[in-house]
Amino acid sequence: MKHIGFIGAGSMAEAMIKGLVKSGAVKPGQIVVTNHSNRARLMELQGAYGIRAEADTRKVVNMSDTIVLAMKPKDAEAGISEIRPYVRKDQLVVSILAGIPIDTIQHYAGQQLPVVRAMPNTSASIQKSATAFAASPLVTEAQIREVTGLFQTIGSVTAVEESDLDAVTAVAGSGPAFVYRFVEALQSSAGELGLDESTAKQLIIDMMSGAAKMLETGMDPSLMRKEITSPGGTTEAGLRVLEARQFEKAVADCVKEAAKRSREIRDQFAVNV
Repeated sequence: MKHIGFIGAGSMAEAMIKGLVKSGAVKPGQIVVTNHSNRARLMELQGAYGIRAEADTRKVVNMSDTIVLAMKPKDAEAGISEIRPYVRKDQLVVSILAGIPIDTIQHYAGQQLPVVRAMPNTSASIQKSATAFAASPLVTEAQIREVTGLFQTIGSVTAVEESDLDAVTAVAGSGPAFVYRFVEALQSSAGELGLDESTAKQLIIDMMSGAAKMLETGMDPSLMRKEITSPGGTTEAGLRVLEARQFEKAVADCVKEAAKRSREIRDQFAVNV
């Protein structure tokens, strides 16, 4: 694995760094990270993972074979413009900036570069990210294999068309937060029913883990749901409430709204090139 430079040191960058180091496929010394001005944050990451923190962006770019753009989307233009004088055509640029199109990245960089736009999620920190990526025409087959290997160290990887990334962002990128919100509601309800917090939490964790493993068998979720639902039973009673409250529509609206926001960000940063 080559040297990887992170431009940006936020939560997603940390999740990727943690997953990369934990996987063992990348040595801490092969990872360098920088940000705009928060030196304390860089020292925090260096201390936690043994990676190299560097305040000089030029040094980060010069020593990196792969550059990961991990700043906030609103800082994309300033951040990419800062590395513009140093980035080379033989470097692979990987963007994890939600909503920022490849054409916009090229425009900010002032040149056509091999760019991969990816959407990992925070489960990267435990090597369970569901990552999808799209590649620009200049990305070679060797670089496709490289970026696939990079993201495989932190979970599963799927290649998609760039036009699909708004949906990917809503389902796989934002999806964990939706699941956690559902878990919050389960925990709250369990408390109202008298279960102590630690017992409820462990039961919910085990239930979610088991349900995920069942889904991995490839069975249709609707069939599995029907197997659990006995006529006149407790599951049927609960599902009846979800149906009355339009649960499926609420979930669909949630995902569609997230995808819409991704499109809005994309349109906000789109440029005529």
